[in-house]
Amino acid sequence: MTTTKLTSTEAIGLEDRYGAHNYHPLPVVLAKGEGVYVWDVEGKKYYDFLSSYSAVNQGHCHPAIVKALTDQAKTLALTSRAFYNDKLGLFEEKITKLFGFDKILPMNTGAEAVETAIKLARKWAYEVKGTPENEAVIVVCDNNFHGRTTTIISFSNDVNARRSYGPYTEGFVRIPYNDLDALKEVLTNKNVAGFLVEPIQGEAGVFVPDEGYLAKAKALCEANNTLFIADEVQTGIARTGKMLAVNHENVQPDILILGKALSGGMYPVSAVLANDSIMHVIKPGQHGSTFGGNPIAAAVAMAALDVVLDEKLADNAEAMGQILRDELNKYIATSNICTLVRGKGLLNAILINDTEDSDTAWNICLRLRDKGLLAKPTHGNIIRFAPPLVMTKEQILDCARIITETLAEFER
Repeated sequence: MTTTKLTSTEAIGLEDRYGAHNYHPLPVVLAKGEGVYVWDVEGKKYYDFLSSYSAVNQGHCHPAIVKALTDQAKTLALTSRAFYNDKLGLFEEKITKLFGFDKILPMNTGAEAVETAIKLARKWAYEVKGTPENEAVIVVCDNNFHGRTTTIISFSNDVNARRSYGPYTEGFVRIPYNDLDALKEVLTNKNVAGFLVEPIQGEAGVFVPDEGYLAKAKALCEANNTLFIADEVQTGIARTGKMLAVNHENVQPDILILGKALSGGMYPVSAVLANDSIMHVIKPGQHGSTFGGNPIAAAVAMAALDVVLDEKLADNAEAMGQILRDELNKYIATSNICTLVRGKGLLNAILINDTEDSDTAWNICLRLRDKGLLAKPTHGNIIRFAPPLVMTKEQILDCARIITETLAEFER
């Protein structure tokens, strides 16, 4: 085990030299995390206002999740699905009962889970709905973010994510987000197998659809024998003030995709949930994963879900998110640099009054870092705020102070 203690400059230099340049991180090198805080290698303390893109909802290094991980790692880590293990069935029972589904198909990453849902929807279309082979269509939304696999970037409209990766996978139709008329029109195509949608578009800048959009979209899908597929990888597990973002409109998806905070950020765990009428189309040998459903994943996910429920993190996210938006709105009322705050629960974003190709938002995030708060821009002039859901009122007010004081430095 290496014990070399690096400076921030040295750590950044190593990544720059030996790592692929597929990310543009904020220049801060983290070495420790606890609750809502992280520390860099020099010992400076920060509020984490990104939570690893909502994977660390339960806070960094939650002791109950750490214990589940270490206890299981010392007992049995991996069996593959060639054999049963004594943890997977318990996890499957827990999560299906919690979210109201018959079955779960466990995977590892969010992108894997999205790919699984696409395969499941297509297979259901051919074997249950009666769609002619190879003619199934999945409807998606403009500005979606569902991952970075070849198939997923095929239906993205992010030029940076798509360029030079073709030829692209066919079988997808993209419509405007939050547009029921567009959905209604595309569903006249009887070969549509499913509508894949984020209840809130996180990567696109925390776009919250109009109230009623999700419920009406689900009703349109039902009327047209089409699966409503909710990608809750980022919005699920209490992030938006409910266990699921679709719960705000009492929607039960036909297929639910979960990941990220399903493990509290401790281990890659994702899941696709559906009822027997859909899930039964998958037979042995038709889909799988060596690591999906392994004992560590199952033990960690059960502990992570217990933390969310026992500590009432959905309720806390709702309350703390309202405080944050209220405080930011007070400032925005007289601001020239920040024009809007939007979101639900503790998934929020502010819109910076500059063009998408400017560096203003990036510079604001650098200044936030200097003041002890870590956040990151998305789409150039939007800054996303997604702290751990264990935030207290005192902490969220302190964070609002840091944000508004920083914005004030950039007023024109």
